[in-house]
Amino acid sequence: MKLRNRTLVCMALVLACCSLALGLALAGMQSAKNRFVAFVDIDQQVLQNATMLYAQGLQTGQAIRNIVLDPTDDQAVKNLDASITAFNQVLDRSRALIESVPGLADSLTKIADLQVKREPVLRQITAMARQDANAAAEYLKQNDAPVWREIRTTVQTLIQQRTAQVEATRNDVIEFTDTMFFWSLVAAVCAVLLGVLIALYLTRSIMRQLGAEPALAVDVTHRIADGDLAVVIPDESRHPGSLIQAIGSMQRHLSDVVVQVRSGAHAIAAATGQIAAGNRDLSARTDEQASSLQETAASMEQLTSTVQQNSGNARHANELATTASQVAERGGAVVQEVVDMMSTINQSASKIGEIIGVIDSIAFQTNILALNAAVEAARAGEQGRGFAVVASEVRALAQRSATAAREIKALISESVDQAGAGASLATEAGKTMHEVVDSVKRVAAIISEISLASHEQTTGIEQVNTAILQMDSVTQQNAALVEQAAAASAALQQQAAELVRIVARFHLDNSAPAHAVGRRDPVLQLTAH
Repeated sequence: MKLRNRTLVCMALVLACCSLALGLALAGMQSAKNRFVAFVDIDQQVLQNATMLYAQGLQTGQAIRNIVLDPTDDQAVKNLDASITAFNQVLDRSRALIESVPGLADSLTKIADLQVKREPVLRQITAMARQDANAAAEYLKQNDAPVWREIRTTVQTLIQQRTAQVEATRNDVIEFTDTMFFWSLVAAVCAVLLGVLIALYLTRSIMRQLGAEPALAVDVTHRIADGDLAVVIPDESRHPGSLIQAIGSMQRHLSDVVVQVRSGAHAIAAATGQIAAGNRDLSARTDEQASSLQETAASMEQLTSTVQQNSGNARHANELATTASQVAERGGAVVQEVVDMMSTINQSASKIGEIIGVIDSIAFQTNILALNAAVEAARAGEQGRGFAVVASEVRALAQRSATAAREIKALISESVDQAGAGASLATEAGKTMHEVVDSVKRVAAIISEISLASHEQTTGIEQVNTAILQMDSVTQQNAALVEQAAAASAALQQQAAELVRIVARFHLDNSAPAHAVGRRDPVLQLTAH
């Protein structure tokens, strides 16, 4: 149960006991009041009325005797009338109490009847006293004295009864008052004892929950709030589950947290310093990388221009190789015609052999030149400068062939014997020319592949150039981000320093637990490579 609820329950019990005691006291006082009022208004009044009846009766007897002794005494007559009137008035007041007093009605009725009987006698005595005092005295003795004695006896009996009743009522009221006082005192003592027990219970319960004096708890709390985590809490004050024990546990946990936060703050400060240094180094290297990429982009543009130029040269060489192939094919056709012609000459003339020797020599040189042309074509590759030389030599050979032809015409008669050999050589020259044509075609195909590869290389270099430009843009953006990261690292370093300053306000015990003091978060190590 909560302390507030326990306090309310205990206070309710104390209030209930106090209310019970107060109720008993009030009830007793009210009952005593009612009894006392009844005692005063009824019993005392009846007794007082009876006493007044007796007194007025005596007053009446005294007045009538005075009249008998001195009939001219007007004051005695007035006293007689006044006593009779007072007697009747008291009798009337007593009749109002008949319902409250048992047996009173009979006594009052008897007294009233006797008083009614006595009044004429008194009037008669008064009248007789003016005429004959002795006769009046005798009449008084004979007629009034017996009635008065009977009235007196009845009134005295009533007085005795009322006196006894008053005494009994008085004793009853005293006994009731004493009883109510006793029980009220008992209830008050019980309420006080219960209040003391409840106060002891509440005090013990509160002290058990607090664990120490409230002043100690307040002092410890204020010192912890001021950052003094080294405050010592006595062991005897640390009741299990108490507030002071919770404060001690809070102190230990706060000490651990502050140690960890302080360690983390120093680690963050060191890490942010390293991050800031790394960011500065990274920013410098990013700037260098951006410069290198710009230079690389310029070099790639030059390389792209060179490759495009090489691609154009390769296309031109391909065109030249195609032209050379066509020329070689035509030369092959011409050689074939020569072979046919030599065959005809072989059949028609026998001296063709000598000219055939010359043709053979020319063919041999042509073969060598063709081989040289092939070698030059293989070496030239991208440029067809060698083809011009080969073409020049071929023209020279053609001229020499024309000269030989004229000589053949002159020596036709002498070369018949050698015509067969010349025909064979012409046939071999035709085969060689076919081989030359095939070689030229292969060279043209290779040059075409080189041209295609140069075109693809140009496309690839353009893509690489585009990628380098993109890398340059990304590098510029990275440089901006690195500068922002450096600014953020500097701000974080300032915040870490502020955190260290804030945590430094907490004072820790030098005997802090080893597990708390030795706990460190790993620091990020930044090393520039």
